[in-house]
Amino acid sequence: MSDSKLPERASLEYLKKLAKDRLTDLRSKDLEAKLTAAQLAVAREYGFPSWRALKAQLDDRRAKKLVNPVMRFLPVADLNRSVAFYRDELGFEIREEQDGVEAVMGPARIRFGKEGYAPTDWSTPKPPGSAVLFLQSYDVEALHAAIRARGGKPSGIERVNWIKMRMFEIRDPDGNVIWFGQSYHKHQDSPSRRDGQPQGMREVLPELPCDNVAAAVGWYRDVLGFRINYQQHDLGVMDRDAITVLLIARTEQHKGIGSCEVFVSDVDALYEELLARGARVLGPPVSHPWGLREFRLMDPEGNRITFAQTFE
Repeated sequence: MSDSKLPERASLEYLKKLAKDRLTDLRSKDLEAKLTAAQLAVAREYGFPSWRALKAQLDDRRAKKLVNPVMRFLPVADLNRSVAFYRDELGFEIREEQDGVEAVMGPARIRFGKEGYAPTDWSTPKPPGSAVLFLQSYDVEALHAAIRARGGKPSGIERVNWIKMRMFEIRDPDGNVIWFGQSYHKHQDSPSRRDGQPQGMREVLPELPCDNVAAAVGWYRDVLGFRINYQQHDLGVMDRDAITVLLIARTEQHKGIGSCEVFVSDVDALYEELLARGARVLGPPVSHPWGLREFRLMDPEGNRITFAQTFE
């Protein structure tokens, strides 16, 4: 059984809608057709023998969905033992990188080594068993159940009122502590515009000079996925999500090229999207020890845009 045909962001609600649409088609030929037959047809389209198996795969995906970006260099004594634990009990994907082995789950990345480093101190190596990691889950109960089903031994789920989280703990073979938590608040995984910050600077509007503003407007729309807010011969006001970029005419006053950095909620997903759209990316996302995972691209006018995601 494989979920290779299943859309990455498929939800149970989405699949239920497909099943209802399929039921309408079935009843056009057989008035006695049941919803279960429509559900089975949808499941088989995605390579599953039953609706129950399809739903189980969605539950497993949900259990693996983490919210907070994390990049940690974790100290371990036995690499193979740690890889087996993070893969087989916690459900991480293991990737072989040029400079080491990495465990990946959503926006969380853990790099294994003989020594590790705390996110606030990159100068003092830490020994195995000294790390404490916090990973925020989309569904802490599903994650807890999945770990137990794989043979892991997490603690019970507890309400931690002072940080408004439901949390459980598990320790890896070296004794490193891993906390999984879920906010009391709903929609915790939706992008935030940092509402509630003290009054002051709220937004920046970078100006990127262009020889051909009209062509640049079309490129930002078609390749980067921006919406045209306003356009005239020497100006393009381009919006996407919570940001705005100004495309201005390149003149004697505005020479050369511009650059800006855009903070995003999922830099890897955006990289794949823009790469598929034909953007001139300058390399895949890279995690830096100062707390940013980022990639860069050049627009047709030579302006450079960096897309970055913060992590712990």
